[in-house]
Amino acid sequence: MDIRIVRYDALLPHRAALRSVHADAFGAPPWHEDEAGADAFAARLATDVGRPGFIAALALEGPDVMGFATAWTTPRPFPADRCRPQAAAALGRDRAEEWLCGAREVDELAVRTAARGHGIGAALLEAVTGDAPGGRAWLLTSLRSVRATAFYRHRGWTQATHPSPDGHGCAVFLGPRHPARTLAAQPL
Repeated sequence: MDIRIVRYDALLPHRAALRSVHADAFGAPPWHEDEAGADAFAARLATDVGRPGFIAALALEGPDVMGFATAWTTPRPFPADRCRPQAAAALGRDRAEEWLCGAREVDELAVRTAARGHGIGAALLEAVTGDAPGGRAWLLTSLRSVRATAFYRHRGWTQATHPSPDGHGCAVFLGPRHPARTLAAQPL
C-alpha cells in the first residue's frame, strides 16, 4: 500500500474515488450515512482544500484509492459548525480555544471495509498528524462507534470529553503528542 500526501487542490481529481470510499466506510452502522451524505462530503472538498493548513493522505493500491484522511488547522475563534459546539461546551470555551485552535484537526479518516485490518487507517492518521506543530492534533468522533474509539485509543489518542453518561454524542480526542492530553478530564 502506498500512502501519499496530497495538498490543496491536487486532491480534487480524486474526488469521485474519495466519495466512493466515504460511502463505503460510513454507509454501514453505526454511521448509517446515505448517498446524499457522501455527495455532500464530495461537494465540500472544494472548500476544504482551501482551509489553512489543509493536508490529505491517500492510501493507494495501484491506481485505486483504498482510504484517505483529511486535516487542517483549526481557526480562531473556535468554529461553531458541525459538532464543534458540543466540543466547546464539553471542554469549555477557554480550553477549546487554548487546546484546539491552531492545532491540526483531523476531519475525515476513511478506509474501504474490504481493506480494514491492515494498518491503513493508522498510516493515514500518522501521515496527516505526524508533523502537527508542537504535536497538537485532535479530532471529533461519534461515541456510537466502538470500533473508531478503540482505534484511536489503541494509537495513544486521549478522549478529552465525555459528553453523556450513556456514552452517546461526539467526543474530542487529543493526539498522542498533544501537550494538553494529560490535562484532559478522565471519566468517572
